Amino acid sequence: MKKLTLEQERVMRQGGTEAPFSGTLLHEKRAGTYKCAACENPLFASDAKFDSGTGWPSFDQALPDAVEFIEDSSHGMTRTEVRCANCHSHLGHVFPDGPTKTSKRYCLNSVCLELETEK
Repeated sequence: MKKLTLEQERVMRQGGTEAPFSGTLLHEKRAGTYKCAACENPLFASDAKFDSGTGWPSFDQALPDAVEFIEDSSHGMTRTEVRCANCHSHLGHVFPDGPTKTSKRYCLNSVCLELETEK
């Protein structure tokens, strides 16, 4: 496991959220694989990324067996939390309102992800 920054610790270990439109990967367009910032587990292919307009990087599908789902009833609503299947770090949430054929919108925090670009 890598040493996390204070912001990564707050989001990934304490279930926090980065401010909308503040993440470094929000407008990222390079091809590659998005990995967990804590354990480097491959999570999402860059071709699954889309602009949802919500202020967080969004994807329509995860790589096989890359993430796990936890019911989250905090903040007076029921949502589905997304965690890294390897180290169980909080990544964000998934919603059933995506615009692609999967109808999913994985809404993730940039601080939880690292992009390994294609060579």
